[in-house]
Amino acid sequence: MRLEQIYTGCLAHAAYYLESDGEVALFDPLREVQPYIDKATKDNAKIKYVFETHFHADFVSGHLNLSRQTGATIVYGPTAKPGFEAFVAKDNHWFMVGKCRVKLIHTPGHTMESSCFLVLDEEGKELALITGDTLFIGDVGRPDLAQHVIAELTQDKLARHLYHSLREKIMPLNNELIVFPNHGAGSACGKMMSKDTTDTLGNQKRTNYALNPKLTEDEFVAAVLDGLAPPPQYFPKNVLMNINGYDSFNTVMGRGMKAYDAVTFETIINETNVLVLDTRNASDFAAGFIPNSINIGLDSNFAMWVGEIIADLNQRILIVAESNEKVEEAIIRLSRVGYDHTIGYLDGGFESWSNACNPIERVGRITAKEVEDVFFGNTLIIDVRKRSEYESEHLEDAVNIPLNEIKNRIEEFPKEDPFIIYCAGGYRSMVAASLLKQRGYHRFVDVEGGFVEIKKTSMPRTAYKCPSTLL
Repeated sequence: MRLEQIYTGCLAHAAYYLESDGEVALFDPLREVQPYIDKATKDNAKIKYVFETHFHADFVSGHLNLSRQTGATIVYGPTAKPGFEAFVAKDNHWFMVGKCRVKLIHTPGHTMESSCFLVLDEEGKELALITGDTLFIGDVGRPDLAQHVIAELTQDKLARHLYHSLREKIMPLNNELIVFPNHGAGSACGKMMSKDTTDTLGNQKRTNYALNPKLTEDEFVAAVLDGLAPPPQYFPKNVLMNINGYDSFNTVMGRGMKAYDAVTFETIINETNVLVLDTRNASDFAAGFIPNSINIGLDSNFAMWVGEIIADLNQRILIVAESNEKVEEAIIRLSRVGYDHTIGYLDGGFESWSNACNPIERVGRITAKEVEDVFFGNTLIIDVRKRSEYESEHLEDAVNIPLNEIKNRIEEFPKEDPFIIYCAGGYRSMVAASLLKQRGYHRFVDVEGGFVEIKKTSMPRTAYKCPSTLL
């Protein structure tokens, strides 16, 4: 047998591939399923099951694509009500995958249908526990997401379910089990996940705050709910796609991989309600970009920031990228979080737009040393990092407006007076710059290299919590 973790860093997502005696099971696969099919073909094996630990919020699963293409049975835990053919298993149901056995353990809390899968090897030894979002390394799944889809649920009710699931279903299992979660550090499905993507259950019992046996139910609820940031706005929409179904991956790719020359591209922009999404890196975007386009670079957490910034999953999108390969990557990563309506891309990239003598805009950038030269003036400085980053350490007198709050706080940016923006390294501040430019703000500059470079200067910094207001 072979049990393999397939980790996708840009989503902080882990899928699992189990093969035994010519049969394969996949756990929480991504939407683009051909790599899984190719792997099974190479192993001369048939994909028998797609096990879903729950209805995911942070990505669109590949369960439907796999089932359509391979005939695999989709499996959910108790209480699941999918809008398509699937096997809804009872608690403690056993499945055979080749000579291995897989046991579904119902663990409500993150969501009501959440389940873990206990994997036994071909000799019947308990080997691994695939925990979905019930148990992470160093954390547990946040219990507030399902309430955004099912009105009668509350985060308090879900947290109490999670308390009992962990203590009655997970903690009694043997310490040697390898814990395989659905996510690692960077995912918004938890708040303090480790960078490690596996661990033994025994070590998690010793080190994971949520598994502390001394915690009362009320103390557990308070600890799990403390400090939860609002979930990204696209999460409930992805849940509904995973429940109700979606277009095939091939349909999405076929719709998006349409090349337009600069003249046609400009015509589409001017005549239709489309968003131009520029996926180049921050430096290239700053040097020149199509007016009103938004920059979300492929070189970081692209899909997560698309989900935060673009409110409508049905928004029609045109891509600007360095190459056709990058266009394809962008469409794939958009589809992972439910943005299925890319309608084409600029053939030849931004260079073709510039060569056609079309209008362009730029973002002014300054070095951290240049910021130091004006620091003691009256120039407003805005930090667009997360609140937790800002509160940990920030430039003295800088005001915090996190990137994901800019749209709702746009009036707090001055239009007539100059200001400076920065983030950690320049990625998020360029996203912010594109949003500001789109809304008619032009009297600002971005700090190249962000806070990483600022820390190398002598500018005063503070680590205490300051008010997040311009007043």
